[in-house]
Amino acid sequence: MRAGPGIDILKPYSLKLYMAGEGKSGKTSIIVEIKEKIRLLTSIAAFVVVTLLAVILRYLYKPFSDVMGFLPDVSVTVIISIIIALAILGFYMWRRVTKRILGGIEKYRNRLDSILTITRDLREEIYGDILLDKITDYSLSLTQSEVGSILLIEDNNLIFKVIKGIQAVELPNAKIPKGMGVAGWVAENGRSLRVSDVSTDERFEAGLEAIPGYQHGSLLCVPLVMKKGVIGVIELMNIKKGFYSERDEEIIAYLSDQAAISLSRAQFYEDQRNYEMHVTDILLEAIDHHVSEKMGHSKRVAQYGNIIAKAINMSEEERKRLYFASVLHDVGFLKIKAEDDFKREYFVQHPVIGYEMISPINFYSDIAPFILHHHERYDGLGYPNKLGGEDIPREARIIAIAEAFDAMVSEVSYKAPLDFDSALEELKRNAGTQFDFWLVDVFINNVTPEHLLQ
Repeated sequence: MRAGPGIDILKPYSLKLYMAGEGKSGKTSIIVEIKEKIRLLTSIAAFVVVTLLAVILRYLYKPFSDVMGFLPDVSVTVIISIIIALAILGFYMWRRVTKRILGGIEKYRNRLDSILTITRDLREEIYGDILLDKITDYSLSLTQSEVGSILLIEDNNLIFKVIKGIQAVELPNAKIPKGMGVAGWVAENGRSLRVSDVSTDERFEAGLEAIPGYQHGSLLCVPLVMKKGVIGVIELMNIKKGFYSERDEEIIAYLSDQAAISLSRAQFYEDQRNYEMHVTDILLEAIDHHVSEKMGHSKRVAQYGNIIAKAINMSEEERKRLYFASVLHDVGFLKIKAEDDFKREYFVQHPVIGYEMISPINFYSDIAPFILHHHERYDGLGYPNKLGGEDIPREARIIAIAEAFDAMVSEVSYKAPLDFDSALEELKRNAGTQFDFWLVDVFINNVTPEHLLQ
């Protein structure tokens, strides 16, 4: 059983190749630049070789002397000087151009290394708001821009989600209609746009895009594209040196591809968390209504278990798993008739039934063992598998303590409820046999009477 909404599996995008202005396709600027420099090197080499050959043939071979009679007669010393000068000039030009090629390649490699590191970071982030902040920060860093923003499409409008690089301001309009302004044009057409001066570009809508009190200059805007289409744009303003280049556009275009994939994943995880919470609430309500004597029991067990989890510094992810296992530890009762809930032959079945119900569900599968073993005893005399000591999952040992404590102090109890101190004494008496003695000690040292009122 697979729970939750689906997500398109997006194949990794290769580096998108954009040319100047409005996204004309072509080869990357670094490749074009290298090819141009190589052609220059070839021209220099060809010029030197042809010139040397002409001089040698003119002055060393008589048949060519008549053909090249327009060249003046000079001494061998001059010829040698010319050859040496041409060789030195050719070597100098060759070295200079080669150095520029290698410098360009090195600079581009460093930027690609950065973008790969950024890509890994973005793909590991599952929280949408943090992800948007990171995308904006990386865009500013890669291009050395003064201002960066991300706008996402909602109800056919572009909504400002992040603005960075300047002090927080109140924008006259927090949204831009799709198709209006530079950002709207990019979102509408799905193509990148570089503008050297926005004041001269008719697409720039000052009333929509201008930041009050800020001097706008150069601009780079790149679409965030997924399979379903454009979902927003990355907009950068005022590069600190010169104007936005094709290389800047290429890097941000690649970043936008990775950002779109990461945003899609973050949305999926957000939807999954939302779905998980709703399903859990439905099951919890069903448990409370099926076994009215246990009304609120599961939530209280989760509360008491969290006291131990915080005290032993469990991670956020571990505490999350403990919470879901705590609220669903009695889910097996849903398949047991209400009148049979407290008959031992049926009661001892509920951990196994709960495990079988939960384990096929992807987002619950990792908590299923905690549900299965929450009635094991530390001395190995529990059920269903008679595990003992550290063989019992830690979360199951915590649930066992929390559940027993709640059963002892609740108004609806198997026996007459105990007061707070008596319940703690009962836990102490059973530490090392029924319960993990260390976790009992942790619970006793951190629980207070006030927790019973929550």
